[in-house]
Amino acid sequence: MKSKIVAATLLAGTASVIALFPLAKSTFATPQAPPPQQVLAPTPTSDRPRVEVVFVLDTTGSMSGLIQAAKEKIWSIATTLASANHAPEIRMGLVAYRDRGDAYVTRVVDLSSDLDSVYGTLMDFQADGGGDTPESVNQALHDAVHRISWSADQGTYRVLFLVGDAPPHTDYQDDVPFSRSVADARVRGIVVNTVQCGQLGTTTAAWRQIARLGEGEYLSVDQDGGAVAIATPFDAELASLSKTLDATRLFYGDAAKRERQQRKVEATAKLHLGASHAARARRAEYLATESAAEGLAADGDLAEALRAGRVDLVALPASELPPALQAVAPEAREEVVARTVEQRDALRAQIRDLARQRAEYVQRKVAESGGAASSLDQKLYDAVRGQAAKAGIVYESEAPRY
Repeated sequence: MKSKIVAATLLAGTASVIALFPLAKSTFATPQAPPPQQVLAPTPTSDRPRVEVVFVLDTTGSMSGLIQAAKEKIWSIATTLASANHAPEIRMGLVAYRDRGDAYVTRVVDLSSDLDSVYGTLMDFQADGGGDTPESVNQALHDAVHRISWSADQGTYRVLFLVGDAPPHTDYQDDVPFSRSVADARVRGIVVNTVQCGQLGTTTAAWRQIARLGEGEYLSVDQDGGAVAIATPFDAELASLSKTLDATRLFYGDAAKRERQQRKVEATAKLHLGASHAARARRAEYLATESAAEGLAADGDLAEALRAGRVDLVALPASELPPALQAVAPEAREEVVARTVEQRDALRAQIRDLARQRAEYVQRKVAESGGAASSLDQKLYDAVRGQAAKAGIVYESEAPRY
């Protein structure tokens, strides 16, 4: 029975759909720094290299431009990360921070391959709060190191980007100083980079020190983030294709897994309603990567799990089958999955072709404007490219995806 699936798989080419992991958890920290805790990360799902990246983002009022840029560019960042020679597993997380007396001090979104859910949380972030210039940077860095489920395996590029425009408070007596948190990060193999928005001198001094202690890089961008933002004639069609591709998902599993998958469906629906055509186009390009397919096969889509050899269709209890297959005779289920595989790969081929045309269009516009060497996109990529090489993850292109 598996022969037809294997044949369809060989014809299909590379799989690529966004990963399904438990919905990223969001928590609110108290002003006091909690004691260090060991968070156990999931066991790697394949022999692929892994990239784990956490953005520690100031969400106070002055950061509105950068937060909007992050909402637009998270998918192009993911696609850039997936463009290594051997496509890695990608997990992203967020730590939003403000200051004591604001609506929250930190909000932690754990590492996850379910980038739709991470993006959904990012969409909810709004710039607000602040007042006095310093912010709770110490708390944010402590939480990024100790409340995130970083893996400990070799072959993983673990990286943290601290993004903000204001220096840390140094007058909170119960704070864990950033020097200690950064030292803990080094022990865990986490590279700490800093991205300064604006030109405040006290921030420059602190950000440079944090990057030096974290064996990372100090980057400086305009207050609005300076990211490349170019609308293209291909965005609307790519956005539509991503929605059509989402409709082919065949979730399977027990009740607990189904509950997580339902949250995934809700996050994706929110994305299609609230994200711009450009952001959804960038997401479509990510869906056409091996990295996205690997995560999907690992956690819940039957077609991708069969393609990757992770599940036996015959052995699956009927109660764990996707609803679309439960009413199908056992001997016909394989054909249904095979047709789904073929449909997806046709959609992915369309996405890859349009994404290529979109990339060429954007590159022409970038060149016409004088280049993007000073953009946030390029600076992030240059840092990642050099640091990931030390973990054996090679990026050959000199330019990121925009």
